[in-house]
Amino acid sequence: MDNITKLVGTRIRGFRKEKRLSQEELAEKCSLHPTYIGQLERGEKNPTIENVMKIANGLEIPIDQLFVNITSSGAKAVDYIPDRIMYLVAELSPKEQRIVYDLIIQALKLRN
Repeated sequence: MDNITKLVGTRIRGFRKEKRLSQEELAEKCSLHPTYIGQLERGEKNPTIENVMKIANGLEIPIDQLFVNITSSGAKAVDYIPDRIMYLVAELSPKEQRIVYDLIIQALKLRN
């Protein structure tokens, strides 16, 4: 699959973990199959707009949060540093994500 499919899948996984939902719980909230949720998260399936809306609703987030900073220009989405960071952090536990977030906040405070 192309980069946007993987990027959106990673974002779905990140929001799901942030909400402390299993794939099964999210699937139930969205009226989708858990296997399909896993395939989306791994970038193996291309979701329909209807299913993206179901997932956003199930995650209780605005749909645009799944597409923030994805451009239609020739630039590859994976080369965008915030997305590269997001790819790394999405695989961490919520506790580890909080630690990374706190480190970034501290670094930002130091630069001022």
